[in-house]
Amino acid sequence: MQVLVAVDPEGGGTIRPLGGPAERVGDLAEAVRELEAAVRPRWVWADARRIYPGLLARGVRLSRCHDIALTEGLLLGADGRYGEPRSAEAAYARLRGLPVPPDRDETAEPGQATQGSLFEPEVPGREAPEVAEIDLVGEVYEDQLARIARTGHPGRFRLLVAAESAGALIAAEMGHDGMPWREDVHDALLTELLGPRPVHGMRPSRLQALADEISAAFGHPVNPDSPQQIVKAFKGAGIQIPSTRSRVLAGVDHPGVAPLLAYKELARLYSFHGWVWADQWVRGNRFRGEYVVAGVVSGRWATSGGGALQIPKVMRRVVTADPGWSLVVADAAQLEPRVLAAMAGDRGLAMAAGEIDLYAALAQAFGGERDSAKIAMLSAMYGGTSGDAPKLLAVMRQRFPKAYAFVEDAARAGEEGRLVRSWLGRTCPQPSARWRELVSGPDGTRAARDRGRFTRNFVVQATAAEWAATLMAVLRGRLPEPARLVFFQHDEVMVHCPLDLADEVRAAVAAAAEEATRLLFGATPVRFPMEAVAVARYADAK
Repeated sequence: MQVLVAVDPEGGGTIRPLGGPAERVGDLAEAVRELEAAVRPRWVWADARRIYPGLLARGVRLSRCHDIALTEGLLLGADGRYGEPRSAEAAYARLRGLPVPPDRDETAEPGQATQGSLFEPEVPGREAPEVAEIDLVGEVYEDQLARIARTGHPGRFRLLVAAESAGALIAAEMGHDGMPWREDVHDALLTELLGPRPVHGMRPSRLQALADEISAAFGHPVNPDSPQQIVKAFKGAGIQIPSTRSRVLAGVDHPGVAPLLAYKELARLYSFHGWVWADQWVRGNRFRGEYVVAGVVSGRWATSGGGALQIPKVMRRVVTADPGWSLVVADAAQLEPRVLAAMAGDRGLAMAAGEIDLYAALAQAFGGERDSAKIAMLSAMYGGTSGDAPKLLAVMRQRFPKAYAFVEDAARAGEEGRLVRSWLGRTCPQPSARWRELVSGPDGTRAARDRGRFTRNFVVQATAAEWAATLMAVLRGRLPEPARLVFFQHDEVMVHCPLDLADEVRAAVAAAAEEATRLLFGATPVRFPMEAVAVARYADAK
């Protein structure tokens, strides 16, 4: 059963079963709660970010949805129109031949979205269509279903849409529930590494001490936060450096390098996960990041605040389960090579991918060297040509011809300006006008090869993202109450659950990995092992 839902500024809204009459409700959350409990429909809405956080705040959780904005982005990409406005209003305008409004600001605070109308006519150039939101959502939804049916592999594309829409629910729930984050442990860690919290505008004592060491090494004051001053200081010492990147500095012989590298590492920690960061993003011993589903062109997630996908290893000790609870952490081993094996149907690579350690299983083909097997696989997927890569790629081309041909075909398509698609149907961005100019000019070969490297990896990385999204959607449905997904990063998941449910959650993770593999690839010898461990702290999972 599909049920359309729309919100209004007063906290009410409209609900309409597909093909049925619309009903105006004064308390949308309560009406949705009752219908979810009764029939668990697929909720169809314009954008989960504009509706679901408000429902979660009222204690309403939904089992499934169809997110029009996310789906429209996928369909536009499939038509070679990646990047065009994807909102429900934009989709309706295209359908009706009306001027297409730009998408709303996606950096708006989530709380704002749930309290206001879908439409914001006060934004210049963005006028609301003269149609009720519920009718607009219904018309666009039916059009999207028809367009999905016309894609090259409708069954796969439906799975992609379902997984992406489930991701919208998961992202909102993770932001609402938050990742366990001990504020006292965080403060103690920062104090240990940086010194006591400084007054506003001052450096922590450890950073100031390192800054003093840097100035002493050069014999005059140098601001380590200024790349220009650092380059000038090295030049004054007779050393030319192209940039102040850590890998560049590491190769320089000068007494200022060691304190400068230490300063850069701690300064990054202070800036991105220091006290000010905690004041903004940690509440009630929970880190509440803002996830963006498919925020990267390959379908990987991104964040619009809090840096949830960039938690440094030193901070993992702060992620601590509540008393009587556990963190179940799991990641997929060598996900992208396994995806390539399953997509290409290469028997030899698929047999190796049936093992826990794929690279070790491949080592025999590369003179018994596991590292050589790894270099060959990564070079094939990323277009590497330096060092031993060409020699190892020749071995791969001979031993695993289908896998090698699969990525080579994708690269060739990119070089020729064609589109490539993931296994379920996510489509890469179309070539820009600037790229076409470059290809026809003196740097044409380089521009073509650069795009070929992108499309070579896109088909693998995007499919890996689809596998991970499907895993998450399946796992969410298998988790026992009150276990909650609290973290997701590319191929890694974390569940917060009571201690006595840890084994059940670990089994759910393994079963979800198997089901995700079957849903994407059917009967395949490729294994996608997902080892889950139950720990008290995130730092103990590695």
